[in-house]
Amino acid sequence: METRYSPNHIGYRQLGTKELRSAFLVESLFAPGKLELVYSDADRAIVGSAVPVSSPIQLRADAELRAAYFCERRELGVLNIGGPGAVEVDRDRFELAKFDVLYAGRGSRSVCFSSRDAANPAAFYLLSYPAHAAYPTALIPQASANHVHLGSLEGANRRTIHQYIHTGGVKSCQLVMGYTQLHEGSVWNTMPPHTHARRTEIYVYFDLGNARVMHFMGMPEETRHIVVSDRQAVIAPSWSIHCACGTGAYAFCWGMGGENQDFPDMDAVPLERLA
Repeated sequence: METRYSPNHIGYRQLGTKELRSAFLVESLFAPGKLELVYSDADRAIVGSAVPVSSPIQLRADAELRAAYFCERRELGVLNIGGPGAVEVDRDRFELAKFDVLYAGRGSRSVCFSSRDAANPAAFYLLSYPAHAAYPTALIPQASANHVHLGSLEGANRRTIHQYIHTGGVKSCQLVMGYTQLHEGSVWNTMPPHTHARRTEIYVYFDLGNARVMHFMGMPEETRHIVVSDRQAVIAPSWSIHCACGTGAYAFCWGMGGENQDFPDMDAVPLERLA
């Protein structure tokens, strides 16, 4: 498991493009047949992926966790962005189609990932935060998510937000998770941007094909961008703005952990502050 240490809002100013990408961009996800995990010191989040091909993949507890099993003191959100697959949590098996989400609560001793068809493997995106309470493991099919329609074609930001793990849906200790789908002809995921002073947010962009997304970050008065390719993730610290623009329509999974689970709890940044 790789460990990442996030620069603060002052040290960030000294970073060149290579250092900026190394600190905030996760490029190693979704390798076929592998489990990939990256530990961030920001709210102790773990972002990862599992792409089972010819054999199942077991979620392990690496030495850095000092735990007997991965979810001993953690909760886990899983989004499938590939072919049909399954996740076994202890003795229960859950079938996940594309865009289905599974929540595994604290105390889940065994988590195992598999694909139905090796030629079209499942691609499981994983997001985990520490948990001080145990909530039941639950499958959330895409049809059962809360769907919120926002934006307009005129603003190039018509999009649908699909909420899965949130205060109005499946309960968790601190994890909030879902994904956003931009409609054809729209490229901005949000504008004006915002910050989350009370939690960290992590994005993974997918269904880009050969397109690219410009992920904007930094203090409002000193913004930078990271060029993101398909199935890459960005760790967005609480002090950074959150917004992006693509060369075409795309989707991204957002996940948050911190002291507040209220989805609308964000601090809007007026456009005149941006520089």
